[in-house]
Amino acid sequence: MHDKLLQHIYSGHDLSQEETEAVKKYFEPVSFSKNTIIEEAGRIPQYLYYIVSGYLRLFYTDENGHEVTTHINCPPGFFTSYSDYINSTVSENNLEAITDAQLLRISQENLNFLISQSQAMKDFSISIFQQSITYNEKRSRELSVLNAEQRYLKLMNDYPGIIQNVPIQYIASFLGMKPESLSRIRRKIIN
Repeated sequence: MHDKLLQHIYSGHDLSQEETEAVKKYFEPVSFSKNTIIEEAGRIPQYLYYIVSGYLRLFYTDENGHEVTTHINCPPGFFTSYSDYINSTVSENNLEAITDAQLLRISQENLNFLISQSQAMKDFSISIFQQSITYNEKRSRELSVLNAEQRYLKLMNDYPGIIQNVPIQYIASFLGMKPESLSRIRRKIIN
């Protein structure tokens, strides 16, 4: 399971054999079944996850009891409630496996140790967190400037796997619309 993560790291950073072994040691393989809550709201996120296979989402429950999906992620990629993980604060989000998922996870303590021991891992971690910030800024902008159909078409173009593997109600919530609205958009596109 570590091969995908190591390829991801090697794509921009060189690791020594010792650093490679440390990555294998500290990133723990775990598997979760579809619809499993991996980390619950109301707690400090314990791990940063690397998605080897499967689809995950972050969601919270609003004051009316409705689930609001704030993020969906697919392989390969890192996933957690980032600001809460980094700052060791209680998260309002649940982290759920939408599909069966194979993951590698690392605690903040172990990540900090890897970063302190390896400049390559420090550089890699910084690039991952920068990508996360960039993605969140881009997503915020898209939610404010694109209409519902444009948001769906962009998701369909950029992440077709999400369209094929994630239930419509999660996609609709992620895109800031009701499932009925997304169904109308999908029918319009098909016709």
